[in-house]
Parts: sequence; structure tokens; C-alpha cells
Amino acid sequence: MAVTNSYLFTKEDMVNPDLVPEWVIREYKNFRDVVTNREFPCYFGMSAEKKGELRYSYISRDNWEQLPGAIEEFIALFDDSKPLIRHGLFVFVEPEMEEKTIEYYREYFWNVLQFLHEKDTQPWHADYPKDPDHHLWAFSFAGEPFFAFGNAPAYKQRKTRDLGNSLVLGFQPRRIFEGLEGTSKGGIMSREKVRERVEKWDNLPKHPNVSHYGDPDHREWKMYFIGDDSKPIEGKCPFHHK
Repeated sequence: MAVTNSYLFTKEDMVNPDLVPEWVIREYKNFRDVVTNREFPCYFGMSAEKKGELRYSYISRDNWEQLPGAIEEFIALFDDSKPLIRHGLFVFVEPEMEEKTIEYYREYFWNVLQFLHEKDTQPWHADYPKDPDHHLWAFSFAGEPFFAFGNAPAYKQRKTRDLGNSLVLGFQPRRIFEGLEGTSKGGIMSREKVRERVEKWDNLPKHPNVSHYGDPDHREWKMYFIGDDSKPIEGKCPFHHK
């Protein structure tokens, strides 16, 4: 049963009209249909969804206030789970009246991360640089470093990033990648398998900004919201450390 006033939900909560709005139920079903398709490239996501290991939250277009608390509650899950369960968090944004462009959703995504940073009451994780132009930077909230990524209905070619009518923000704590690091044997094999499946699903080569965390030539922020094409992302990161 969800905690009173909690905005962190399980998959059972996401179909309960007493707990979430109608649009959330609808968009969660779209999301579930995509990620449980047996051809879906990310088998980690598919497996976690089926096992009930994912968590969810939502924000309306004009009110994001519950999100910081939901993410703090999500982080607390890890401090209680032994052995480590690779939980992921997906945040659904109330759909626009009419579908927007990739640029619109990308800006919205970065605005949400900036909002979280402005509301953050804890210090930035000491092991992670504050400058996104550093190859070891990762978004940090409440002392927890994340891999964050955006999914949106405007993706027409990179269909793995289209999870329904909502902008959907994924948050994966970096600690769930223990044993799957970019240079580890398990990490390399897992990544290659997933990327092969992504290329098949999207019918496009891997995006040029997709690499592994820790690669000195790679900028992690560029992977957070890739283009619907094969052009490298240019310019500065929209995120600013306060």
C-alpha cells in the first residue's frame, strides 16, 4: 500500500485510480506495453518492470513540487535493500495538448533537472565533478549520482526513446551499475548486446554521443537526451551548478 502523501509508486499503484490521475494510468499502460514487448532492446528494463522492481512518479505540467520528495524516497529504497536490487525510477510528465518537438522536450527535461538541483538541500556528491564538461560528471541529487535520460513522443526514428505520449524521465542511480562498469567484462558484454538490439529496433546506427561512463573523450550529459538522428550534440550543457 502506498504511504500517505507519497508520490513514489509501484506498478500496482500506477493502475489504481484512487492513487494516480487517469492520464497517469493511461501513460503507464503505454510504457508497460513498450518495455514488456519481447523485442524491446533493454532486457534489464523489461525484467525489472516484470519483477516489479521499477518505481514511478509523475508531475503535472505546472506543478513539480512533489518530485524532490519522491526521488529522496526512491534513494532510501537502496539503503534498505541487501543484496542490491537494481531499481530504476521513471517520472511521467503530463502530456502536452499537442505533441511538441525534440528540442521542446529536451529543454523541458533539462529544466526539470535544474529545478531538482535548485531544490536540493544536500551537498553534491564529493566524488563527482560539478562541471558537466568533465568526463566524470553525472547528475547528482540528495547526494546520489544518477544516470538520467529522457524519452519523448517526438522520437520517430529512435523508437526506443518513445514510451508513449508523456515526456518520461528515467533515473538510474550509478550504484546499480556496480559490476557493469564501462571497462568491466560484464559491462562491455551487456552494453554490446543491448546496443545491437537497439540498432535493430531503431533501424539506425548507435548515436555518436553514446559511449560509457569514464571514457575521457565522452561527455555523459550528451547521452541524457540524444537526438532523433545521427548528428553529434553540440554546444554547452544546459545544466548549471548553483
